[in-house]
Amino acid sequence: MDSLIKTKGITNTAEQHSKRVVVPVRFQWALFYVLLVVADCSMIGTAMRFAYWVRFKVNLPFFVDDAFSSPEYYENLVIFIIPAWLTIFFLHGLYREKYLLGGVVEYDRLFYANTIAVLVIVALGFFEPTFIFARGWIFISWLSVFIFTAFGRFWVRRLVYGLRSRGWYLSNTLIIGINDEATTMAEQLQYVTKSGMNLIGFVDYSIPAGTNIFKNLNCLGGLQDLSNITRQYNIEEIILTSTALRRNQILDIYRQYGVSKKTKLRMSSGVYELMTTGLEVKEFAWVPLVEVNKVRLTGMNSVLKLIMDYGITIPGLLVISPILLIIAIAIKISSPGPIIHRRRVMGVNGKTFDAFKFRSMVTNGDEILEKYPEKLEELRTTHKIKDDPRITPIGAFLRKTSLDELPQLFNVLRNEMSLVGPRMISPEEVQDYQKWGINLLTVKPGITGKWQISGRSEISYQQRVQIDMYYIRNWNIWLDIQILLQTLPAVLSKRGAY
Repeated sequence: MDSLIKTKGITNTAEQHSKRVVVPVRFQWALFYVLLVVADCSMIGTAMRFAYWVRFKVNLPFFVDDAFSSPEYYENLVIFIIPAWLTIFFLHGLYREKYLLGGVVEYDRLFYANTIAVLVIVALGFFEPTFIFARGWIFISWLSVFIFTAFGRFWVRRLVYGLRSRGWYLSNTLIIGINDEATTMAEQLQYVTKSGMNLIGFVDYSIPAGTNIFKNLNCLGGLQDLSNITRQYNIEEIILTSTALRRNQILDIYRQYGVSKKTKLRMSSGVYELMTTGLEVKEFAWVPLVEVNKVRLTGMNSVLKLIMDYGITIPGLLVISPILLIIAIAIKISSPGPIIHRRRVMGVNGKTFDAFKFRSMVTNGDEILEKYPEKLEELRTTHKIKDDPRITPIGAFLRKTSLDELPQLFNVLRNEMSLVGPRMISPEEVQDYQKWGINLLTVKPGITGKWQISGRSEISYQQRVQIDMYYIRNWNIWLDIQILLQTLPAVLSKRGAY
């Protein structure tokens, strides 16, 4: 516990509290929902008009030419459909704060809401003969409305993230209980600035008020001071550090804030954070017991991921094969040695395999590195070296552009890797993942991943671990699609690449 305490004295809690703008929170969220509804309306209307253009103006050969195609009729139909579509969005929670502005859960719900909306329209057409529309139009509308509304919500989300850096859409947050888990949460919440949580400080039963715990965050008092602290700092979110509090303390806080309309009570995942494969609750004799799943991806999830891997990799290799040939020739000409470097890494269930990369280093790299003891220490602690003396000129270019990783597409074909996944690690690195290591081996490593679009080598090793665990714990096919779409801008920016 002593290692958590850095200095004594009050620092910048008042400054932390003043991050928010003066505009009332209710007005901020009302403005957000109005903007979201306007965006959805415009995107749904645009998507359906786009579907009409594709169906009746492009003259695709597989559509019947004699379908009813009055533009005035379809325009009135769109105006009629939009309110019904928005109602289905509302019923699927797409205007509830808990499903917005975080992760890909919103897009997952958006897809299913769009599907239900189309099925409702199809059912109306079946039961009401006067309700006429072309089947091709409704099918294209299903796809286009999802894409357009997802695009609109993506930019609304980016707008809110930008406003959060200016003090909008922030909730004053307090962490109760101080230990390693609490400081890890604080670090992650401050690192990911778009979380919407404005950390004010900590409360603990054993550490004196005014003690600096993490960066500019202090212990504001004890549990007996909690009511005064929440009023003084207008606390809207309370996070209980489950591993730092006793059961009776958690129950006391729950009785006080569990049903509060002004303050949301959240509990850290504690030991459940380690179990990234997922949990199921089943009752035995009316006793709810939690069962840990043995694998992360099963059934349709594993099929969808396999379809995406092979569906992109096979045509992708055909397209980039000339580039692969040019790189291979350049490596062979520039320095002696093999074209492909094989790195022994960990796969699913601890099975090791050789990950392929274009060789970017000289063949006598170990001898060169021995001349730089500080570089050896950097490699030992971070498993990366900035300004690595072993890298060839061609290799430096390949690493900056991530072209050295293209041969890993063959690992995808061999079902050893996935296009998207956690960062691949060597057998020696497993111990650095400590308690999370067993979860890392429940999915295939990826060519790209959440770590790739989050700063790559600029983030700390501990943050890499947390990002990998987030990906495994929150996986769905939309998260993979989002990461793939964000990978190219991340690679082009060259941020954290070395």
